Amino acid sequence: MSRKFSLCLAALIAAFWGLAPGAMALPSYARQTGLPCSGCHTTPPELNSAGRLFKLLAFSDKSQNSSITASSDKRHSGLDILASLPLSAFLEASTTGTKVPQPTTQNWNSEFPQDIALFLAGAWATHLGSFLQVTYNVQDDHFSIDNTDIRYANKRQVAGKEWDYGITLNNNPTVEDLWNSTPAWGFPFIAPDSAPTPTAAPVINGLLAEDVAGLGAYTMWDQHVYFAGTLYRSDHVGDTQPTTGQCCSNNIRGVAPYWRLAWQQTGRTANLEVGVYGIHMKSTPGNITGPENSYTDFGPDIQYDRTIGKDVLSVRGTYIRENSALVASVADEAANPGPHHLNASDANVEYHFGNRLSGTFGWFLTNGTTDPILYPQTAVTGSANGNPRSTGIMANVSYWPIQNLDLAVQYTDYTRFNGAATNYDGAGRDASDNNAVYLLARFLF
Repeated sequence: MSRKFSLCLAALIAAFWGLAPGAMALPSYARQTGLPCSGCHTTPPELNSAGRLFKLLAFSDKSQNSSITASSDKRHSGLDILASLPLSAFLEASTTGTKVPQPTTQNWNSEFPQDIALFLAGAWATHLGSFLQVTYNVQDDHFSIDNTDIRYANKRQVAGKEWDYGITLNNNPTVEDLWNSTPAWGFPFIAPDSAPTPTAAPVINGLLAEDVAGLGAYTMWDQHVYFAGTLYRSDHVGDTQPTTGQCCSNNIRGVAPYWRLAWQQTGRTANLEVGVYGIHMKSTPGNITGPENSYTDFGPDIQYDRTIGKDVLSVRGTYIRENSALVASVADEAANPGPHHLNASDANVEYHFGNRLSGTFGWFLTNGTTDPILYPQTAVTGSANGNPRSTGIMANVSYWPIQNLDLAVQYTDYTRFNGAATNYDGAGRDASDNNAVYLLARFLF
C-alpha cells in the first residue's frame, strides 16, 4: 500500500470515528423485550444463544409492559399485540477506495447515504412475528424489499424434552437460519456496493436473494437437533405479474427445495454448531419455458463461540459445492457443453472485546470449471482465461461506542481475481488492483 494511500486511509478513519452522536436509540426488538441489543447479540447481526432462541420462537417474546391483551372464550376472540408498532430503521454512510481506480471512474467514493432501511420487526401476535426489511439504495434511487422472514412458532414438552416448531415465509435461502455461518447472515457482515467483486458464486450464495418467495417449516428438538425445509418459487420484484421471465437470468421451474440440518451444543461458556445445508434448482434463463439449467448446492458449516471472561471468541466456516448442468445456457451459446461445478470456501475468526470492539479476520476461495464462454473476457469484471478462481483475505474492525451505532473499517486483499493474479481481465488489471478499503458508519434507531 502506498504512503499516499495509507495517509488517506488514516484520515478517513479519523473522520468517520468523529461521527458518533450523543443520543442513544434502541431498535424495535429491544423495545419489545425490554433488553439491550447485547441481550441477543454479541454484536449485530451475530446472534448469541438467547438471540437464536428469540428467532426460533418467531421474534414473539415480549416484556410484560409491551403488550395490549384481552382474554378469549367461546364467544369472544382474544387479543395480544404490541402496545406500539414494531418499527426500526438504520442509515448507513460509507466511503470506499480501491488500490487502483476502475477505468474512467472516481476513486474513494463517498455515499451519504449508502442505504436506508426500514423494518417491521417484532411480534405481530401470540406466536407470530417478523423480520421485514425494505431498503433504499442510493444507486438505484428507490426503496425495494430486502431480507424478510415472517414466522409462526410454538413449543411443547414431549417425553420431558422441549420441542420447538414453526413455519417461515421468507425471500432468501438461508435467511431463516439461526447461525452466522451460512450466506445470508455470514461474514462479511458489511459490504461496499462500488468495489469490484468476483463474478462466480454458487446459487445459494445470494443469487436468489429477494427474488424468490419461500414457504417452509422448521423444528428444534431439545435445543440440540435443528431441521428446516423450504420450497421456493421465483418472485421477481419489480417485474410485471404474472411474469414472463424475460427480466431475469433465474426462473425457477416448479419449486426449488432448500434443506438445513444442524446440531448444537450449548454450555455455560461455549456454544458449538455443526450442520449441512443445500438447495436444488432448475431454471430457465430469460424465459419460463424451454431448456433448463440445473443447480445442486450443498455443504457443511460450523460455528464455535467461546466466552473468555467478558469477551467472546467466534470461529465460523462453510464450504459449498455446486454441481450444475447448463443445458439452457449451452443452447443459448452462453456456456460450453459438459458438467460444471463451483467450490466456495469461507472461514473467519472474530474476537469481541466486550460488546464495544471486535476484530475479524477471514479467508475466502472460489474455484471451479474453466469456461471462457460462461466467464467471458471484459474489462474489470471479466476473465481473460475463463477461470472462476478468486481468493483472498478480509479484515474488519468494528467499534460500537453505543449499542445502536457501528463504526467499521474493512479491508479486502485479493491474491487472485476471476482466474489470475495479473492481467486477469485481459485489459491489464491485476487482482491486487481491486484491493479495497471500506469505511462505514451505521446508525440504528
